[in-house]
Amino acid sequence: MAHVLTTEPTMLTTGASQTKAKRIGDREKTAARLLRAAVERSYDAEVDIDWDDPFSDDKQFAPEHRLSLYGTRIWDKLSPEQRYEMSRHEMVSIFSFGIFAEAVLSTFLFRHVISNGLANDSTRYALTEIGDEARHSTMFSRAINKLGVEPYELPKGVNWFINLFTGILPACTTTWGGTLLIEEILDRLQREAMLDEQIQPHLRQLFKIHVLEEARHITFAREELVRTYQKANRFTKAFHRFMIALVCALVLPVVFHPEVYRRVLGMSPLRGALAAQLNPNYRGNAQFMCEPMIRYFHEVGLVSGRVTLKLWKSTRAVPDDLYGELFGAPRKQKAPTLLGRGVRRLVGA
Repeated sequence: MAHVLTTEPTMLTTGASQTKAKRIGDREKTAARLLRAAVERSYDAEVDIDWDDPFSDDKQFAPEHRLSLYGTRIWDKLSPEQRYEMSRHEMVSIFSFGIFAEAVLSTFLFRHVISNGLANDSTRYALTEIGDEARHSTMFSRAINKLGVEPYELPKGVNWFINLFTGILPACTTTWGGTLLIEEILDRLQREAMLDEQIQPHLRQLFKIHVLEEARHITFAREELVRTYQKANRFTKAFHRFMIALVCALVLPVVFHPEVYRRVLGMSPLRGALAAQLNPNYRGNAQFMCEPMIRYFHEVGLVSGRVTLKLWKSTRAVPDDLYGELFGAPRKQKAPTLLGRGVRRLVGA
């Protein structure tokens, strides 16, 4: 029998973590508090989600306005059945990405265990979080099977690069920043969807589990981000600022796997990806997903430097008010060039 998770009103209206860069506490005290929270608030998707219950015919798999092609001319031409399939496949794409990302995050948490001492609350919490991530990945895997879609795997070349990257990079500001990038993007998307009564009940329950448990993960990563950054020297800080901005610029465009467009619409993945990038809604969705994370990075001091700022600008995810502060002028709405209009028409954006 699945249990119905309740959500406190305060959690619905706030972000995953209220941690502020200027109020970072003692590491062991934070870890002890998070360990208590893990005992009080941990869930098992094998029990708390009824996987045998059929999907509802009148419910969606994701909020339409967050789908990659929503707002394009391609979307306008899709039938209700095709839109339904798009939401199903893009949700599987996110779950596939989540499994891969949480495996990478767990690798860095094991590094934290190795370098931080073997018998203290911080290490015990890191091990607890690894267990959480394993359960979350199992839950995502179950959801993929339930959705009846083959998972979307990354290309072998990308896998090779990520394996190399995770193999040589120790637990540091860059890894904690990358952790927040993944966790906070998923948190924003799922926090919105779990409140949407038009979404399938199975998925709303999954989102609640993930949001409730990820809140403590984000708190831990935010504090470790500040601690490691404050200890770094000037040149190392510049490296971390650049790397975090670069990872964000690379990850955001591939949250939805381009192969979705081939499987659902018989369309070239390149054409679909270009249409998604040229979508008038892309900037708004990027800002929505990244706003809490970017504001925190700015508070920490990670959003500065000429090259770093150019990378952040390229993401189109910087909130409008922060954009004016960082770049000295409000964001201008540029009229599309003749070439830009031609590309939009060509790809159907």
